[in-house]
Amino acid sequence: MPVIAKLRFLVKQTARKLFSMLPQKRRHDVYRSLVDCNSDPNKRLVLKIAESKEELEACFKLLHDAYVSSGFMTPDPSGMRVTIYHALPSTTTLCAKYDDQVVGTLSLIRESAIGFPLQRIFDLTGVREKEGQIAEVSALAVHPRFRRTGGTILFPLMKFMYEYCTTFFDTRHLVIAVNPRHIEMYESLLFFKRLTANVVENYDFVNGAPAVGAALDLKFAPEILRKAYAGKAPNRNLYHYFIETKLANIQIPHRRFFTTNDPVLTPDLIDYFFNKKTSVFAELSDRKKALLHLIYDLPEYRKILPALPDKGEGAVQQIRQHRRFSVKCPAKLANSTAFIDKPIAVEVNEVSRYGFRARVAQQIPADVWLNATVQLGLNEVSRLTVQAVQETDVDNQHYCGFRIGEPDLVWRKFVTALYEGHTHTDLDQATRFLP
Repeated sequence: MPVIAKLRFLVKQTARKLFSMLPQKRRHDVYRSLVDCNSDPNKRLVLKIAESKEELEACFKLLHDAYVSSGFMTPDPSGMRVTIYHALPSTTTLCAKYDDQVVGTLSLIRESAIGFPLQRIFDLTGVREKEGQIAEVSALAVHPRFRRTGGTILFPLMKFMYEYCTTFFDTRHLVIAVNPRHIEMYESLLFFKRLTANVVENYDFVNGAPAVGAALDLKFAPEILRKAYAGKAPNRNLYHYFIETKLANIQIPHRRFFTTNDPVLTPDLIDYFFNKKTSVFAELSDRKKALLHLIYDLPEYRKILPALPDKGEGAVQQIRQHRRFSVKCPAKLANSTAFIDKPIAVEVNEVSRYGFRARVAQQIPADVWLNATVQLGLNEVSRLTVQAVQETDVDNQHYCGFRIGEPDLVWRKFVTALYEGHTHTDLDQATRFLP
């Protein structure tokens, strides 16, 4: 390493150590003092949904290079970072283009049968208790030439994210999983709250790097930002920037219907990114392949989706073949469509890793994804995306079986506790919090 470069590195290291020794409030004040957002960005900057093959590929390549350089992934032969979450119709990828070149990107992952990346390691119970839709902010990357320009790309991209979530995406809560060295930026500038005080030391979604989970309630964000940035100059006032400013650079999506998602993946695009350019589909578990077929249950998609081990319904039924346990848990089913006009109370009496059976008092619509809230204990609530698969009558009681999309952390811990009970005493201990 050249002498000058080595000196610069040592100076930065020393500055970081000194900064970390400051009280948290002081560190957060410093972060906010460094805000520099332009309410009238250069017209060469355009913010839009990535929808063409060229835009999506540029986003995935930018993300790949950023993650590889940070050690969050090993290089992929495709030169892109593409995950199963990018294949979902409930995921939207935003991009920032400067002179028609993609220079920034992030993806918003709405809840689906396959869930969120972070729900496998962070408990979202506290977020779900406040109601409202959740979206995980993921796959954020900014081109190297714009990383040291005072947020020239990052702030407009965040502004676009805020407007999109509050206006079009029907989202109340944003959740993130970020490297510990970046969490204070989100806490100090945007007032994200940590999901837990602990750092997850090995997060497999980012090549085993440590991660911190955090959430932001967009319902209360405007008032929090207003108080925090009161009296600051417009270019340092994120309340003024996010709430009061309109950026002409943002291209609002045009929708024909009152929907909350903006799916852009045609069968050809899915085939290109997930079969031809990468091996994402080929590397999926059989269960996720089956879930993907349930999500894209249309003839034009079937030929490009990953093949199932068995043909037809037999393959889909494989996701139900797990050991089951007898329980007695109250639950409610809800749906935002006309299928269910008000929550339906049910009683869950049998559970497995990826499904449950419940006693119901009315017919449940099949082939519709529902939101299930299951009271597993006095202080243990699991919220799942489920689908009715089979109805039966036993001893004058009506029962319905449900498949679970992606179990949340509470459900995983609950069923794991059941699986680990080898004796009656073990099982009693594992289920001691059941009603």
